Amino acid sequence: VFESICELTAALEVRFSESSDKGWFRSLFVHKVDARKDAHSNLLSKKETSNLYKIQFHNVKPECLEAYNSLEAEVQTRLHQDQDYPCEVVGSWNTWYGEQDQAVHLWRYRGGYPALTECLKKLNNNKEYLEFRKERAKMLISRRNQLLLEFSFWNEPSPRPGPSIYEMRTYHLKTGTMIEWGNHWARAIKYRQENNEAVGGFFSQIGDLYVVHHLWAYESLQSRNETRNSAWLKEGWDVNVYYTVPLIRSMASRIMIPTQSSPLQ
Repeated sequence: VFESICELTAALEVRFSESSDKGWFRSLFVHKVDARKDAHSNLLSKKETSNLYKIQFHNVKPECLEAYNSLEAEVQTRLHQDQDYPCEVVGSWNTWYGEQDQAVHLWRYRGGYPALTECLKKLNNNKEYLEFRKERAKMLISRRNQLLLEFSFWNEPSPRPGPSIYEMRTYHLKTGTMIEWGNHWARAIKYRQENNEAVGGFFSQIGDLYVVHHLWAYESLQSRNETRNSAWLKEGWDVNVYYTVPLIRSMASRIMIPTQSSPLQ
């Protein structure tokens, strides 16, 4: 058994050595971000937009989830349609597998931090919104949020007709590895585009730091399994996994169902 393990290890080392050589040769023709020149938030985010994203995780009392969804949908729709508020809801979900009785909301602020500040000031002076927050607080166990930027090489999330299930894969990276992660995924994302499953990729700016969220859409759990397995048949995907796994401290997966009012269905 020991000899078999050694032979397998040696074969893998040869395989990845060859893949690494090919990757090194290809890297001569692919732009790589130099971590020494600027903050990773400037190097990895989209230059052509100034979008800022906020993700909210609300843990809801089980008996209140239906009422919570109805109340949240009503307020989200008003804010989404009101041009005076420079924010829009990208998607809203309930967790199916992962933390139970949890709601996840993704907001976009076109205009970055100034848009976020403007929106918060207006909401704090909106009596209806303040009443909504009081009512919502009665339904919650806990809540947390993060401010995010989107990776330059990912799609910008846009409405989908569905029906789909969504997977949010969250990676807590080792400090100082965000640039390396971005360089590898800038190449790897092409292996995950054929079935239109890539929705958005984000990294944290405020809240828990060195956190990455990848958002995927699938027709079903079975199609998720088939799509993920098919990536392993493409030359180069295994190399990406080989080099990015050591950058991760911990990771988690949520399977989520969109709420009725979510633009991402």
